[in-house]
Amino acid sequence: MSTDFSPRVRRILAELGRVDAIRAGQWLDSSLPPRVQALKAFQHQRFRHTYQDFLINPRYEKAACFFLEELYGPGDFSGRDAQFARVVPALVRLFPVSVVDTVELLSELHALSEVLDDAMARAVSRPVMSMADYASAWSSVQQLDSRQRQLSMVLALGRQLDRLTQNRLMRQSLRWMRPAARAAGLEKLQQFLERGFDGFSAMQGSEEFLAIIASREQQFITDMQSARDIQGIAG
Repeated sequence: MSTDFSPRVRRILAELGRVDAIRAGQWLDSSLPPRVQALKAFQHQRFRHTYQDFLINPRYEKAACFFLEELYGPGDFSGRDAQFARVVPALVRLFPVSVVDTVELLSELHALSEVLDDAMARAVSRPVMSMADYASAWSSVQQLDSRQRQLSMVLALGRQLDRLTQNRLMRQSLRWMRPAARAAGLEKLQQFLERGFDGFSAMQGSEEFLAIIASREQQFITDMQSARDIQGIAG
């Protein structure tokens, strides 16, 4: 692949660049990173509580853990993102189109989630997060359209992973690609894809899993929006 990157490479790099810029901006205020971490930890616990039934269900456990740690995890993904940014051209060259589609969607979702998390963290005044703090930040930030889009992207990512599991050769292909992925610096991406693949494969169909996520997350958005409207009336 030439250095004149393809549109797909540029799009993925642009989303990762947005995330990097957000993180850089957060370090300009020493009080902000702890608030971001508190927010992410709260969201992680909220997901764990909301989907406790999935986490103890053998059919859904792996997929729920994948969502919990990879999409709602409180960990620092800056190292993974930096690695991805360095090797995006190789990623597009080495992996099947269906996998690249999934990675591109993931990069878009990741950037949108970081935008929302940054706005929420800036709306709170302390590095401790309660439901009242979260609801207050939600009321301040709003961005309902972005939250609906975020949920739609989470569900689309799940559907894409489910489609990958229906390809009998894909799992074996991912195994075969381990040496090449490692040599190209794509090992973390490889592991991410394998965890997602294994989680969705274990369900043998994700329709019910994703439908429940859609219902519960939409209800959470509705509840938060209702709380915002009540606060607005009270104010």
